[in-house]
Amino acid sequence: MGRQYGIALLLFAALSAWLVAGAHLSCIYFGPQCYAAQMAPPFVVESAQVGTMLAPIATIAASAIFVILGCYALSATGLMRRLPLLNVGIYSIALVCIIRGLLPIQLYVRHPEKISNAVFWIGVAWLIVGLCYLLGYRAVKKQRAD
Repeated sequence: MGRQYGIALLLFAALSAWLVAGAHLSCIYFGPQCYAAQMAPPFVVESAQVGTMLAPIATIAASAIFVILGCYALSATGLMRRLPLLNVGIYSIALVCIIRGLLPIQLYVRHPEKISNAVFWIGVAWLIVGLCYLLGYRAVKKQRAD
């Protein structure tokens, strides 16, 4: 796998992370129904319904995390300055995304009645994003070493 392919995978991972951040932020505008549709924890949905600051603050915090994850992918491409602990960060992000993807998939295989189609496909998406982080970084890193 070449460097350009690795960069493409990492750019896809960055874009995915930033789209998730945007989707989370959209809940602030669209309200409680959006939080519920995006499967936010019940206390966050309740906060949005009663109008407390917990829901928007939690949303901004979660979105900030996804923006940072996207920045790590972009940093790994070399298109952005090298972020601290890039190696550990990328492998950790990849591991968490892969685990996040595999959990609903394995549950679907064992107990399909417990998993909705939406949760299954979200798991597949996270698995793909995690593999993009892992394989993309390895390809870019390998080309730097050569």
